[in-house]
Amino acid sequence: MPSAPGAGKTMLAQRLPALLPDLGPEESLEVTSLSSLAGRTLSGLISRPPMESPHHTTSAAALVGGGSKLIRPGAAARAAHGVLFLDEAPEFPSSVLDTLRQPLESGTITVHRANAVAHFPGRFQLVLAANPCPCGQYGTSDIVCVCTPMNRRRYLGRLSGPLLDRIDLQLRVNRVTAGAIRVGADEPSGVTTAQARARVEGARAVAGARLASTPWKTNAEVPGSWFRDGRRRLPGATTASIDRALERGTITMRGYDRVLRVAWTLADLDGGDSAPTREHVGWALFLRKSVNA
Repeated sequence: MPSAPGAGKTMLAQRLPALLPDLGPEESLEVTSLSSLAGRTLSGLISRPPMESPHHTTSAAALVGGGSKLIRPGAAARAAHGVLFLDEAPEFPSSVLDTLRQPLESGTITVHRANAVAHFPGRFQLVLAANPCPCGQYGTSDIVCVCTPMNRRRYLGRLSGPLLDRIDLQLRVNRVTAGAIRVGADEPSGVTTAQARARVEGARAVAGARLASTPWKTNAEVPGSWFRDGRRRLPGATTASIDRALERGTITMRGYDRVLRVAWTLADLDGGDSAPTREHVGWALFLRKSVNA
């Protein structure tokens, strides 16, 4: 989520765990065990999705796990079945950020040490927040950005291409204006947290029913080949937009599969058990490329 300071990126990320359903028995046991391994004091099983937000000075070992004698889970492992939020993402060393590439792909964190190898759950929702440039004012209408094009390119270049290829939604958040605040105060609207969570729970139920005969529970866990195979394969007219993007090289095969997962999720959020439409696929592609649009 690149945007100027004060646009609400951190606030939005902090609201995300409240939209997620309660943890199931197995997930609750995993999250509680990871917290215990991390040395935290617990009063019982954890039933709500966790959120971890490490500082940008954190090390690779603190992020994914490590230790000289006893291997402990890092922030990414403790965020399993929840949210890992990295604020000011370009301020993290690139080598630290790239340690997340493997767990984002496999859903498992593997830590190797001289005398042991540890495997931790690594299925989390990664949220990155970034300013558009070092001064944070690029693209705003009221303050002049003092950064050179090279500085802006170097700043956002700290987020490597392979890492960004694993980010399904890339959104620009605009600052809230005084007019929007007045309108919001006079005409309260929108969706409450409870309503949004109910919609998420409904979508999870639809996906769970579709995946009942598989080892997976959510669309995020499903390999792309499953959505492209047999009767689940969408018609060419439906996938025309991402087929063109793949041919032009604007998305990779990994990006293609991730757009399909998002499209199925959008269809699940709309209710029912129907397959994604052309609009769902187009919207999923836009959400992935809107920052660069």
